[in-house]
Amino acid sequence: MLNYITFPSWLKPEIIPGLPIRWYALMYIIGFTITYLLFKYQEKKLKLDYTEDDILNLFVWGIVGLIIGARLFSVIIYDTRGVFLKNPLLAFLPISCEGGKCTFTGFQGMSYHGGVIGCLIGVIIYTKIKKINFLEIGDLVVAGIPLAYTFGRIGNFINGELYGRITTLPWGMQFPHARSMSAKEPWVKEIADKIGMNIPANNMVNLPRHPSQLYEAFFEGIFIWLILWFICRKWKPFKGFLIAIYIISYGAIRFILEYFRQPDVGFLLSFGSENPSIYRLESVFNFTIGQLLCFLMVIGGVAALFIFSKIAKNEQKVETEEKPDLKKLKKKIK
Repeated sequence: MLNYITFPSWLKPEIIPGLPIRWYALMYIIGFTITYLLFKYQEKKLKLDYTEDDILNLFVWGIVGLIIGARLFSVIIYDTRGVFLKNPLLAFLPISCEGGKCTFTGFQGMSYHGGVIGCLIGVIIYTKIKKINFLEIGDLVVAGIPLAYTFGRIGNFINGELYGRITTLPWGMQFPHARSMSAKEPWVKEIADKIGMNIPANNMVNLPRHPSQLYEAFFEGIFIWLILWFICRKWKPFKGFLIAIYIISYGAIRFILEYFRQPDVGFLLSFGSENPSIYRLESVFNFTIGQLLCFLMVIGGVAALFIFSKIAKNEQKVETEEKPDLKKLKKKIK
């Protein structure tokens, strides 16, 4: 009996073979739709006076900012081969060109952290132009984002990308595009023997990985959404509270899950071992670029929590000072 799972052979990136319509793109559309519908639900329940144009335009600005930011971060930070540096136009074209041959790939390579920054910039600009309270509307948007994010990670799983590090756990999965390892390496042969994997004549084996896309889909998506929707949304002490909690919770959870995900470009800081392998978890003191960005997210979220709380207190103070003294008014009337 094999102690690992083989990636489903019937699962392909294309929805219909031969046509440039991919599950990943569809997952993005589903995610945006879910965020919009959850926003409308809250807006209607709270009886806010946003117009349909305000909401649609807000989402357009946010989505455009998200796509631009996610793509820019991806090609600037994670393009180690310099492909986009040589051909900047490819960063915004759904094709991949190697050896003079170009093929349709869709927009593979989108940085979450870049997407967050781009979306924030887009929404902030729009709310400033329309004189809409950014913190109030931001809370409504954030309440639905994690659930939408789940579908993005499912899209990564279908693409067979962003898989995790090598594992001997029974739910470890053999991804078709993962790098094969030489069984001449003692640790590779040891793992193969442990999970009951046959070693072919060429001694190259594709060892199972953590299905880290599914870990992220649940913990960074569903889990955070449950907290925001059923707890934080009902107990919100001030405007912007959900924004700050989302930033903190995502940063903290993603920081932990990075230990199971194979780093995209190696380690930024390494204190645990010399020349650490990106394929195995050798030490919790080897930190990726993603973990640094998540650490900064947590700090930024905590700072936002205090800043937004201060803003709310100041607004309440001003409102109290401007509120007329009823007793004095009665005396004047008399």
